[in-house]
Amino acid sequence: MSDEKATTTEAEPPRTRDREEAGGGTTLSLSRRRLLGTVGAAGAGGLALGASGGALALSQGRDPVTPLASVGTGRHTFHGTHQPGIVEPGQAHGHLAAFDLVPGAGRREAAALLRRWSAAAAALMAGEPVEGVAATGIADDAGPSSLTVTFGFGASFFDRTGLADQRPAALEPLPEFSADELDGRRSNGDLWVQVAADDGLVAFDALRVLQRETGRAARLRWQMTGFNRTPGATDRPRTARNLMGQVDGTNNPRPEDDDFDRHVFVPRGGDRRSPAWMEHGSYAVVRRIRMLLDEWDKQSLEQQERVIGRRKSDGAPLSGGDERTPLDLEKTDARGRLLVPFNAHARVSAPETSGGATMLRRPFSYHDGFLPDGAPDAGLLFVAWQADPQRGFVPVQRKLDRGDALSRFVRHEASALFAVPGGAPEGGYVGQPLLEG
Repeated sequence: MSDEKATTTEAEPPRTRDREEAGGGTTLSLSRRRLLGTVGAAGAGGLALGASGGALALSQGRDPVTPLASVGTGRHTFHGTHQPGIVEPGQAHGHLAAFDLVPGAGRREAAALLRRWSAAAAALMAGEPVEGVAATGIADDAGPSSLTVTFGFGASFFDRTGLADQRPAALEPLPEFSADELDGRRSNGDLWVQVAADDGLVAFDALRVLQRETGRAARLRWQMTGFNRTPGATDRPRTARNLMGQVDGTNNPRPEDDDFDRHVFVPRGGDRRSPAWMEHGSYAVVRRIRMLLDEWDKQSLEQQERVIGRRKSDGAPLSGGDERTPLDLEKTDARGRLLVPFNAHARVSAPETSGGATMLRRPFSYHDGFLPDGAPDAGLLFVAWQADPQRGFVPVQRKLDRGDALSRFVRHEASALFAVPGGAPEGGYVGQPLLEG
């Protein structure tokens, strides 16, 4: 332990912002912003990596300073047509949080809050300090790490701000499902924030800054923390796995699909169920789904695969082929038995069995410790994006509610639906067309 600690301390770069005199020599120390600049310059010439994985060190004097590794350099832009955190690849760490406006806070306070939040998100995603906010120090030495920040409005937001006539019809409450065991304290909310990054400290720092920036306008209603596989942990890019060990997300629509935008984003000018201020926006269904992992682990591999309708090893459908092979819902074995069982999750949730209902799933796994009986309190923070929940999530969930083999192994414990406006332009903030229209 002591030797390991000594080695770590010795290799750690200095943390001061400028040159310091140290024992007659000089060391070069870089701030977070200057580290990003160093990596950008080094990247132009190709940062050399040795076979052992070590990075080329820049040094002056005795002590080396190592540029940011690839995970830290990932960067997304806050401003744009769509909000970030929807089409970007899922990150390793995520936080979902809902806030309620405080009594007496209305449209003006909400607009000021969204202005502050948007400015903070833009700076954080660029790896820059947030103007007027004391640095936490949590993310010092790290790059943006593919940070994204996304904001949404719950149905109650429109009553609180006197904008009930602007509430989208698509934001109507989700219907009750027979398997729901929902906790109202962890459901719904006036405002929603999704924070995600490939570094846990960067993600937490962003959440902490946004929470501090609420000021006296809003208070936290609920918060959930999730995770995914770290980029680079596999031999090549692969579809993620969930805590049941299943490949999860194979049938997701892809941005290169011709009808992707139609399924995921509200069209220009809005539509009959979404007003114009929602153009280029989307709707996020958020569900906390606990997995009954002890019961699941008691099932044989064959039983697990028949519940899902796909092979556990590689996500290929039981009807044959590889992960990307379309399900053959009619194929049978020598005894005439459907290879993909009639109640398999893959069959019941497939667009071709749900009237073409399509949504973009972008979830996180979670683990919140253990329950009194020793079972893990773990599962999925389900986040699904669609142009209209009544054409995306609702028809699929209704089918799952009626006859999904997976239902006996999961519990839906929290639920929320949020309208997520389009992206903010440079100099603007999320929701500005609504709040200043």
